Order: sequence, then C-alpha cells, then structure tokens
Amino acid sequence: MMIYRKVVEFETRGENDFINITDTIEGIIRESGITNGIVNIFVPGSTAAVTTFEYEPGLKTDIAQALARIAPDDIEYEHHKRWGDDNGRSHVKAAIVGPSLTIPIENGRLLCGTWQQIVFLELDTRPRRRRLIVTVMGE
Repeated sequence: MMIYRKVVEFETRGENDFINITDTIEGIIRESGITNGIVNIFVPGSTAAVTTFEYEPGLKTDIAQALARIAPDDIEYEHHKRWGDDNGRSHVKAAIVGPSLTIPIENGRLLCGTWQQIVFLELDTRPRRRRLIVTVMGE
C-alpha cells in the first residue's frame, strides 16, 4: 500500500464560488503513480465543502438556491451573536455538505459517473485563500 499526499492552494471569490476541481484531482492521481485505490479530498475550514455534481450553470444556481433555503441570509444566527460576524449560514451550509469526499480509483482513473465532477464549494461570505489536502492511497 502506497500513500501520496499533496496540498493544493487557491483563491476564491466568496460565497457560492463553486470550482470544478476534477482535473486537479486527476492530475494528482497521475502524479501519485497509484492506479488502484482511493482518493480523499479534504478542505480544512468550517465554511467550505467538497462534493460531486454535474458541473453546469443551471445546477450551480440550483445548489446555491437550495442551500440558501436551508440556511438563509436574512435570519439571525447564534454564531453572529457570539462572534459578531456574518457567516453563520456559511458554517451551517458547510456542515451539511461536508468537508471531505472519498472516490475509488481503478486503472488510474476516478470511478465517477459520466456527468459527475468533483466540486469545491466556497460558502463563506468573503473571498478566501483555501487549501485542499488530497490523499491518494492504494497500489
């Protein structure tokens, strides 16, 4: 069993900046030399998430709207009262979607569905510098 880890850093534009990271993850898998196993993508931070969906403009809007219905921006959050900031909804959304994703790899390729891409979701109310920790495990 081999383990390969890489940290990827990038800038975001703030809330609802959804970034297709599929090509980045595929490149890291190639770099690793691992052909069969799993890849884990983890975002450290409590106001961002990673998931899969069909990365197209309509669905990006649909997901942003669905998350806004779950955690709207026009209500008071206890987090705001405690810390005096405005990103309580960002924490709620990130907790629901989750900070990590694990995908199987076979013959050096992600076993994603035809229309399934790996997507980073910036949920904070301001632009951020983000890191992804990508760990490839297998043989």
